[in-house]
Amino acid sequence: MVSELDLRPIVNAAGPSTRVGGHRMHPEVVAAMAEAAGLHFAIDELQERAGALIAEVTGAEAGFVTAGASSGLTLAAAAVIAGTDPVLMDRLPDTDGIPNEILVQRGHRNAYDHALRAAGARMVEVGTQGYPGGGRTHAWQIEAGIGPGTVAIAHPVQNAPGTVGLAAVVEIAHRHNLPVIMDAAAALPPASNLRRMIAEGVDLVAFSGGKAIGGPQASGILCGRADLIRAAALQQLDMDVDARTWRYRSMIESDQIPGPPHHGVGRSMKVGKEQIVGLLAALLRFVAADEPAELARQTALLERIADRLASRLGGSGSPAVVLRRPPVDGRVPYPVLAVDFGGPAGADRAAAAARVLQDGDPPVYVSELWLDQGHLAILATTLVDAEADIVADAVIRAAAAVRSASTASPAGG
Repeated sequence: MVSELDLRPIVNAAGPSTRVGGHRMHPEVVAAMAEAAGLHFAIDELQERAGALIAEVTGAEAGFVTAGASSGLTLAAAAVIAGTDPVLMDRLPDTDGIPNEILVQRGHRNAYDHALRAAGARMVEVGTQGYPGGGRTHAWQIEAGIGPGTVAIAHPVQNAPGTVGLAAVVEIAHRHNLPVIMDAAAALPPASNLRRMIAEGVDLVAFSGGKAIGGPQASGILCGRADLIRAAALQQLDMDVDARTWRYRSMIESDQIPGPPHHGVGRSMKVGKEQIVGLLAALLRFVAADEPAELARQTALLERIADRLASRLGGSGSPAVVLRRPPVDGRVPYPVLAVDFGGPAGADRAAAAARVLQDGDPPVYVSELWLDQGHLAILATTLVDAEADIVADAVIRAAAAVRSASTASPAGG
């Protein structure tokens, strides 16, 4: 089928990010998905079984397979705003007149919290930015920001100096009977983080399934308190069901809710049986993996690329090559090979090199996390051995093209 699309596969040296298709799935994961594709399951029952396995792995009360970490955050916000009240669930994302505020430290604001706002949440910032100096958040500022409209506190996994740590945030939140929501999309590896977040008191944690775990790209995990997971599930599951046959009709019989809710804000974020089973297969592989051996494999690949670059790059205007050990900048748990085009002043040259790489044959994609610093970053998380020399040769050609363009341009690039 891929050949019929007339589409060239890329060499992914950017890591398991969404724009390059996530992680390379192991044949065992693909086989599990293929097996599920030929069968039928009651999805709510399948999610229950999946949730039990996720709970076992993470130490949480319950778990749920989502359509990625972002959808997990939207479901989390919907859960803390509407609970299992079908009237409120039917209203979302309209939250006018009902508690809808998620407190967040200003240093933790990021583009991904749009996922929380998509459910109707309003982000309320506390603290200041600009650390060091005056940019520090204090615990009393979080306390003072809590009001009658507060439904949760967001605490993403993020390198944000000057912010209040997780332990203090959890203590404040729980003292006010508020849940803590964590965006942990890129918090893996290490695999121990699957349990650490819950053990430290986070009430809802969203992980990506298509990054380090190696599951389907459109999959994720939401784990945490059982009542909140149930509320999140009701926002996503198919609600074309008669109350008399509904799997959760005991909730009606016990007067917890008047009847099955309508389709929630998570209906467009549904996951299929293939994604659920594939995520579980990948999760079991991930927690059983030899992490030191994998990091050693990645390091060896990058050293090989670095040696090839060092032997063939040279002369005025050639980029420098530095292998950085994890964690890099406190946020990347993998080794990174940085190709430095001259620091921040070389950012445009680095961007030009990235374009040359993407237009090559084969196209090569590298990480742009440090592009403003003038660095192309090569990650080996999704590379196989045969691609190491391909990446190195592509970088050599790109560097030469950028050097030639800079020499030819009066502006000097």
